[in-house]
Amino acid sequence: MSDSGLDLMTGGGDPSGDDGRSNRSNGRRRAEKPARKPWARWILVLVVLLALVFGAYTAYGKVQTYFNGPEDFPGPGTGSVTVEIPEGAGGQSIANILEDEGVVQTAEAFYQLSLVDDRFQAIQAGFYELQEEMSSDGAMAILSDRSNRVEGKVTIPEGARVDQVVEIVSSGTDISAEELQASLDDPSSIGLPDIAGGNPEGYLFPATYTVEPGANAESLLSQMVAKTVAVEQDLDIEARARALGYSAKEMLTVASILEYEANQDEDYAKVARVLYNRLDDGMPLQLDSTVSYVSGRKGDVFTTPEERNAESAYNTYANAGLPPGPIGSPGEKTIEAALNPADGDWLFFVAVNLETGDTVFSDTFAQHNVAVAQLQEYCQTAPDGVCG
Repeated sequence: MSDSGLDLMTGGGDPSGDDGRSNRSNGRRRAEKPARKPWARWILVLVVLLALVFGAYTAYGKVQTYFNGPEDFPGPGTGSVTVEIPEGAGGQSIANILEDEGVVQTAEAFYQLSLVDDRFQAIQAGFYELQEEMSSDGAMAILSDRSNRVEGKVTIPEGARVDQVVEIVSSGTDISAEELQASLDDPSSIGLPDIAGGNPEGYLFPATYTVEPGANAESLLSQMVAKTVAVEQDLDIEARARALGYSAKEMLTVASILEYEANQDEDYAKVARVLYNRLDDGMPLQLDSTVSYVSGRKGDVFTTPEERNAESAYNTYANAGLPPGPIGSPGEKTIEAALNPADGDWLFFVAVNLETGDTVFSDTFAQHNVAVAQLQEYCQTAPDGVCG
């Protein structure tokens, strides 16, 4: 045999190419990678495709929004919905409220409009009656117009008494008479000043009040009391009353009497002077208005002998001095007249024409009797019901 044969046996190596090394390593067979399953590859492809589709859709939506704007109802809307715009609400907050209430299709539509529409600056806090599925422009038109606010209004006239205030408010709002009375019975809850002695008479200022939906008795009555207190401060009642020798409460009492005893603005200060002159002279005021406050008489300016003889601290025929408190809610004109009475020596006054309110002021009782005769003559020809 040749040497080449020996080489084949000893050094030529294995034809497989591993140079005679075994397929085993440290006695273990090398791990083989498992073959990838075909369905896994398809799942991966599907996930990638879905991601691409979603991304394309999102991008398309953004492009559409950019060029066409956010989705918005065409309007004008249907049905009715009351929406509250809170104090200090910004454009995004209002937009969110409108979307939540179903007024606009998307908050973004209204918000984007609020950024470029000057009408937005006119929107005030309050309640508004809108419709569902309105366009953002339509909603903006309503919200920016102050006259569209949903609100009730009650007007308390000068001279109104507590029972009249209760009747006016309960008949003109959703606040019941029982709720009003409960608040009136708790003076501290409505901010009644200590000087009132727990009696709200005269402290429910006559004015027109806005009553928002959901307002309660306590909040409304508190406004009335606060208005009285504010007017007292504006007119400096306490100091000016002291200069006349009276208290602030007595000034409100005089002013409340003027509401019933005078019928023309120019007579308020004159009647005030008559009251002060009689008080200075120790004369009883002899006012039918204070007597009828207790008797509840309505419809005319007179009283009966029985009413004038009734026992009451408000009976100014039987008692000297002012009654213990106001007999109604005085307005600013009568308060000012009480603080700034006219100059004169009058001790008497009487209206001689109950339709026009013409009043005669007299220094003496004899002069007063002449004026009373004028009134009696007038009543003989006056229309039915005017003189009782």
